Amino acid sequence: MRRTRARRTATITTVAVGLLLAAPPASTAQHTSPARKPPAPHAASPGDKSFAVYIGKNLTENKHPFLGGFGHEPSSHWIDIVPRRTYQRGTTMRVGATGEADIPGQLTRIPQASNTARYITSNYSEFAGFPAPLTNGGLNEHGVAARDVWSDSRQELVDQTPTPQRGPTYSDLSRIAMERAHSAREAVRILGDLVNKYGYTTYGGNSHMFADANEGWVFIEFAGGERLWAAERLGPDDVRVSYPGYIGDFPANWRNNPDYMASPNLVDYAVRRGWWRSNSGKPFNLRDAYGTPFPGQPVEIGEKADPKDEGPYRHPPSLEAEFRKLNPVKLQDVMRIVRDPRWADDRSGYGHVAELDDSLPDPAMAKLWVATTSAITAPYIPVYIGTRTAPPEYRQHRYLTHDSASEFLDPEFAEQESTEYATQTYKQLLYSTCARPEKYLDGVTSALEGFEAEIIDGIQDSESEAGEKFRSGSKRDAQIVLTDVTSEWSLKGLDLANYLLDDQRERTRADGGVHIPRVPVPEGATANTQSMDMSLRSEESARDRVNCDVGGGWSDGGTLARKGTYGDPEDVPDYAQGAAGEDSESWWLFGITGVGGILVGAGAMWFATRRSR
Repeated sequence: MRRTRARRTATITTVAVGLLLAAPPASTAQHTSPARKPPAPHAASPGDKSFAVYIGKNLTENKHPFLGGFGHEPSSHWIDIVPRRTYQRGTTMRVGATGEADIPGQLTRIPQASNTARYITSNYSEFAGFPAPLTNGGLNEHGVAARDVWSDSRQELVDQTPTPQRGPTYSDLSRIAMERAHSAREAVRILGDLVNKYGYTTYGGNSHMFADANEGWVFIEFAGGERLWAAERLGPDDVRVSYPGYIGDFPANWRNNPDYMASPNLVDYAVRRGWWRSNSGKPFNLRDAYGTPFPGQPVEIGEKADPKDEGPYRHPPSLEAEFRKLNPVKLQDVMRIVRDPRWADDRSGYGHVAELDDSLPDPAMAKLWVATTSAITAPYIPVYIGTRTAPPEYRQHRYLTHDSASEFLDPEFAEQESTEYATQTYKQLLYSTCARPEKYLDGVTSALEGFEAEIIDGIQDSESEAGEKFRSGSKRDAQIVLTDVTSEWSLKGLDLANYLLDDQRERTRADGGVHIPRVPVPEGATANTQSMDMSLRSEESARDRVNCDVGGGWSDGGTLARKGTYGDPEDVPDYAQGAAGEDSESWWLFGITGVGGILVGAGAMWFATRRSR
């Protein structure tokens, strides 16, 4: 109804204006800003490819651990709810990368498990040489949550990586963990065994973070072709941030310690290369031996990052100290961490938050809170293991999807593609909001957090109903209840985003109009600046990309500064009543304008006809 009404308004207004030959109102004047200088090139790209946070259960309000985070990919993203599958003996799966990867690889096949678990994930399509669909993790039916975060290996390891590489990639390992792991500890064992046996295809080093209701684990796989990996347990009192993923001091005799796992050669190889000496009196530190320094500078709690720091806030110990101050941590706190504009920007492909609870009436009631693109302008939607399918608006579409610009659409996907793409709508809201964050960000955040407060309160009855149905053996009926919850709030979230976006567009038009890009035009070219290449060079620093950080987060600070004040449903606009500016009080004006235009136009035509006789 909202879109039909908007189109009807536009049609009447266009006819009226056309017949009246009216001059465009002053509010449609195009907004121009001083030309901005192109960012200076950087010798190296500051790493900031993904983010993850683990909060141990002793530090949380509900005594359940949390795992949250996002991936950094300039790609389409969509929700996938993957069912259980059974495979015949001898079935294999494709793993690895192609020769187009930064470190060229070769696709190979390894055995698939006979049975795989049901899981929720956010898929995406773009990472050079790594075949889509790609994933960073999610939540499976056994209550295992997973995240994937970059972790640069030292340059010597990157340089010595043999080509073509063979073995599973970070995405292969993430998906395998979701398919096979019954616990976070088992996820580490499965991945470690795979790397030991088949090797590892890398882009320069990587990490994973796994969690269940009892513990978490950080898993690091190093570049170099030596099948080096290590893992550290995270307990109930731990806070760990991977930004990048890291492990510090590691026991040289790790085999006798249940809190650590590693490849058999982890210590010996470092000694052989001279990266650690057992008689030095210094602990065996994995970041010193195999990794690189953190890309960002330390930041004191409550302080802003140095404006000159090209990798702001990319210093995990600083963030861990800040997040520990949130104790006791609520679900909304972790949602804010993942949404915080200090790091949630254009590269944040999605937002995930999992609260790991093993006391549910049925494992199918476990849920992953998913923002389908950057949570800075997308609401978190509850997606349950028992949700049968995501709405088509939240499935794969061609916007930002690899190869879409060079190939036509497969007819099998025509109706799916014909639906509104949630990722694109939320992305448009991000670009509009972050173009003028001082004007729009606080209002968008209040609306999203208020909307999420409505969800948290509104799903309680439905979850109770689903729990009763599971207990009575009505599994299918319970799944229908959970699917309805996901679908209802997904579509309401999209309606809210459209309302906010329409409101911002009206306000922007009234405030000088859409910004005209001030970019160089090649010599001799006649195209306008609006038609130039829109891409941001990938080597630009974090401060140069589209972001909403108004200085230390929101106008009232970052996540910690906002502790204790959460979403209010009263801050949610009445998005069900139509687009902003289309209320009943203004509708009559459009009607009169349209009718008046038609009458004047008809009169003018009659007069012209009379004169021509």
